Parts: sequence; structure tokens; C-alpha cells
Amino acid sequence: MSAPQTDLTLRVARLTDLPGIMRIENATFAGETWSEAAMRDELASEYRYYLVLVDDTQTVHGYGGLLAVEPDGDIQTIAIDASVRGTGQGRRIMAELLAEAERRHVQRIFLEVRGDNQVAHKLYESLGFERIGVRPAYYQPGNVDAIMMRLEMTGK
Repeated sequence: MSAPQTDLTLRVARLTDLPGIMRIENATFAGETWSEAAMRDELASEYRYYLVLVDDTQTVHGYGGLLAVEPDGDIQTIAIDASVRGTGQGRRIMAELLAEAERRHVQRIFLEVRGDNQVAHKLYESLGFERIGVRPAYYQPGNVDAIMMRLEMTGK
């Protein structure tokens, strides 16, 4: 893996970031994208914490979101622009989402990942997530299973 690109800044997402988020959402999750209205609601919710990865022109290169309602949390979504994949940015976003979960006293974090996304599986496992189940044919179209994972935050 390449070293993390350091000229990108991680900050809390704003509604003005929505077009950049949706550009990456549509490119990354074609056929399974969240609607712009749903993503707008995510960014505005008090129980959500969304981050964006931006360059000096404020162009969005990645994003991720956490739902945190103590004692549980859920990684809602995470996506990295193809131009910066493999540079450690996904891990960087996940680390900050997990730090925010800790600040919000979350004890368990859940997520779902496509069964065919081995890069994401390895990232989540390296962060301590454990596989807890499968949702068969969850991702449509394509009938791809969702792997459900959990991270116990207690004592971390």
C-alpha cells in the first residue's frame, strides 16, 4: 500500500459538499447509490457524523459517515475517489470515525460490506471488526451478499 497522501484534509462534511459526495457516490456504488435527498438528510442529522477528504480547492476526494446513538454505532458509508484509492485514505477516514464513536461513548460499531469487496474486508478486519453474519443477496442488482461486522469498543 502507498503512503497516505498528506495534501488532503479531513474535515466535517457540510451541505455544500453534497455535489462532491454524490459524484463519488455515483461513481463508486453505481446501481446502489443513495439518493441526493437521503444523503442530504444524513449530513443534517444530529446523530450522524460525516467527514470529507478535500484538497486545497475543497474538491471532495472521499467521505464517510457514522450513525451514533449510544451505546451503538453504525458506519453508514465510506467511499474514496478512484484517484486516491490505495493511499491510506480509507483507513484515515475510518480512524477518525472510530475516534468520534469513542467520543460519543459508543460501545459497539456495526457495518455491512459487500461480500465481493475484499479490500474493504481486510481494512475492517485490520481495525478489529469481526464477521457476525451474512445478509444473502442484500446488494441489488447483482444479488451480492452483505457481510455484517461488529467492533467492540469497550476497553479500546
